Amino acid sequence: MSETKKSWFYRALPALTLMLMAPLMAEILPGATRFSALLGFPAIFVMEVLIWGTGAVLARFLVRKYRLGWLNLLLLALALAVAEECLIQQTSFASLVVQIKGVEYGRAFGFNYVYFTWAMLYEAIFVVCVPVALCEMLYPTRKESPWLNIWGIIPLILLFVPASFAAWYGWNIIARANTFHLPPYYLPQNLAIISVVTLVVLIGLAVGPLRRLLATPARPANPPHPFTLALLGIAAAAAIFAIEVLAFGAAPQVPPIVPVIGGIALAGVMVAFVPGWLASPKWTTGHMIAMTFSIAWANFGFLFIGFGSGIDLYGKIVLDILGVMLMIWLAIHALRKKA
Repeated sequence: MSETKKSWFYRALPALTLMLMAPLMAEILPGATRFSALLGFPAIFVMEVLIWGTGAVLARFLVRKYRLGWLNLLLLALALAVAEECLIQQTSFASLVVQIKGVEYGRAFGFNYVYFTWAMLYEAIFVVCVPVALCEMLYPTRKESPWLNIWGIIPLILLFVPASFAAWYGWNIIARANTFHLPPYYLPQNLAIISVVTLVVLIGLAVGPLRRLLATPARPANPPHPFTLALLGIAAAAAIFAIEVLAFGAAPQVPPIVPVIGGIALAGVMVAFVPGWLASPKWTTGHMIAMTFSIAWANFGFLFIGFGSGIDLYGKIVLDILGVMLMIWLAIHALRKKA
């Protein structure tokens, strides 16, 4: 049976999987969204699916539909992160609700620039890049397909808008007042304009007139051994976690420029090497598993720090065990498909 004659659900299943995978990898399994929050207000996960999931699906849809490249996907991932951090939840502008040492760190002109550095790295990797890689391993024969057509994308965009408003209201108005006992935050007009312009520029570069120039294939480079890739993935997750805790003021004596330069350097190293490895004829499913699983599992592990005890800790342990088991199954499935 041809692809077009199969059911809508079958054709959309990879996209639906990605919609779930994005918040699972970025929020639920690491514990960024606490288990108690999910139990108390399950709509949080629905909003994450409609925002993170829709964003990841739309980014991949544009890249596959127009036969673009890794850099286009990265720019769209960054655009999604900017939308979330600057316009939806506005956490890169509002005063941070977590200040580990009670000190405001890495903030100037109403901008949490160290936090923003962390968020761009974290969200591009764990909301878009890693979930897309995992889903394409799960559906290898449909790797080049956009998974949805325009009639599947339009409803997602229409749902994205109210979900974004609900996330903004729930965080900036309700959570800040009721949970953190802080005043509501309303984004100043000048910061809103800067954010919208940044968003438009990123999307315009990714899918606008210059998109073909950015889609030029990377020059192939021999990838490291999978074991080395796994160590590099763990090191990258450690660096991202270090920037996060610094952003929340864990070591206010460290000059804020240090984590900013570190984050830019990490991004530069990834952009310089990973695309060439992916383009190499020596790149295998084993390499992809080593790279994606190591950074994801290390992220799960590092975020156990500071959990303490109670339902959030036990919920994270249970969810992480289930997640790791499913990922092991995925690895076996992917390797068998290549055998």
